[in-house]
Amino acid sequence: MTARFDAISLIVSDMAASVAFYRRLGFAFPEGSGEQPHAEAGLPGGIRLLLDTEDSIRSFTPGWEPPAGGGRHSLALLCDTPAEVDAFYAELTGAGSRGEREPWDAPWGQRYAVLADPDGHGVDLFAPLGTAAGPVAPPSVAAQ
Repeated sequence: MTARFDAISLIVSDMAASVAFYRRLGFAFPEGSGEQPHAEAGLPGGIRLLLDTEDSIRSFTPGWEPPAGGGRHSLALLCDTPAEVDAFYAELTGAGSRGEREPWDAPWGQRYAVLADPDGHGVDLFAPLGTAAGPVAPPSVAAQ
């Protein structure tokens, strides 16, 4: 028997707000997803992003409460250019999303910005600077 990576799941307070946020970033949630307790968007390579409402989680884990304090995870999204990092950050913060860190040229060779989704889940936007050969993992985004 073998387990294989299949999906990333996030618990959300407001499905409509979360679906709208991730659609702005290019995630293809089906029409009507914002009104459902569970939504899925396909990702490259067959992986899926799953969103479940808090009430959905409580339906099989009675008494579940959201954890207190900050998150320890983020979704990192590769943009085509440094200018696209800036544009996405401006678009999302202009639409009311919380910016955690404005775009900057990171010492590891990427244009980088950090946002929070409607529930505070981290969303990192990045693109290689100049002629970098592709994405390079930052030493520790959490430390930024």
